[in-house]
Parts: sequence; C-alpha cells; structure tokens
Amino acid sequence: MTEETITRLDKWLWYARFFKTRTQATKLIQSGKLRINGDITNKPHRTAIIGMVLTFPQAKHVRVIKILEIGQRRGPAPEAIALYEDLSPIISEPNKQDKNKDVDFERRETGTGRPTKKQRRETERLKDSFVP
Repeated sequence: MTEETITRLDKWLWYARFFKTRTQATKLIQSGKLRINGDITNKPHRTAIIGMVLTFPQAKHVRVIKILEIGQRRGPAPEAIALYEDLSPIISEPNKQDKNKDVDFERRETGTGRPTKKQRRETERLKDSFVP
C-alpha cells in the first residue's frame, strides 16, 4: 500500500465531515459503536481501506457508509461527500402538517400578549367542558 491509501479510521471520519473534531470520532470508535463490515471495533488507529463498509449511530439515525476514497485533508463539503457512498436506509419523516393535526393546543392572535389569569381560567374551563 502506498502512503496515499493509508489513513487512520478516526482521521478518515473527520476528513469525511461526519464529526466536527477528531476527538469526537475517536470517542465514538472507542465506545464500540462503530462496525466495520459488520464487526465491532474500538480501535481508532485501525486503517481505513477503500471498500470498507462502516456502520455507526449519528444523531437519531444509523449511518451506513462505504469508503470510496481516502482523503488527504479535511476539505470543503463537496470534497468530503466524494469520499464515501451513503448506504443508509431512507427514513421518511412525517410532514409538519401531520404533526400539527395531532397536537391539540389553543392559538392566540399575534400581538394580543400573554393571557391574564382570568383568561387562562376561562380557557381551562372550556377545555374541561370538552373532555369526554
């Protein structure tokens, strides 16, 4: 292998902009939450190889990434996206309109200010009258 194709796994995750700092990438790997081709690893010094499939949690999603290139630096986002192929399953998020239909809350006209104690009591009585 040439020097261009060898880099540490934590560095590669940082180059590909999955983490803001290399320390964050290292902590994720050391916690045992990263899988390489299905096998758990906790060694950030492991070599990143083209064709590896990495699986790790990020925010509320599980990322599945295939390494296409080994980067030489942490460049701009378009350069970072070229380093990998995202194989993550697509999770459909419900529309905001659907979320608002489920939430039952009273609306006030803008500019009317905060409700007074009397107005809050009236609102509570009105809500209680509709409860089955």
